[in-house]
Amino acid sequence: MALVQSIAEALRRLRRRNSGEAAHIALGNEGEDIAVAYLRLHRHKILYRNFRAPHGGEVDIVCRDKPHGELVFVEVKTRSHEEFGRPSDAVDEKKQSLIIRGAMKWLRMLDMPDITYRFDIIEVVIGPPREVRHIQNAFNTPDIFSF
Repeated sequence: MALVQSIAEALRRLRRRNSGEAAHIALGNEGEDIAVAYLRLHRHKILYRNFRAPHGGEVDIVCRDKPHGELVFVEVKTRSHEEFGRPSDAVDEKKQSLIIRGAMKWLRMLDMPDITYRFDIIEVVIGPPREVRHIQNAFNTPDIFSF
């Protein structure tokens, strides 16, 4: 009987741990959905979501800013609150490098070296109150990157 109880307890711990990860992923997915709706409302055409480049590199949203004609690589950061800082604080140099590598792969696939592009961050705070903040030109491509 003790063996059955210990197995049941181990399964409960495993479910709790996985449900926490699932909640985190669900929060991120909700934030991305909100960001896509925001971008569409502000005349951006969504081209791709969750682009993953071979050999590293990732972009949450690739879109075109219709009024300005720019290609935009968007990182979405979602938080339930801002007790520990703004969501964009999590986009450090390492994260920027991943985004830039993904963007460079996208640009290589386009084979259009003179296309205008930028890197934006959209912060989503679920709240309450719910907030969406769009930070245009949040960071630039360092000179060491090229496509």
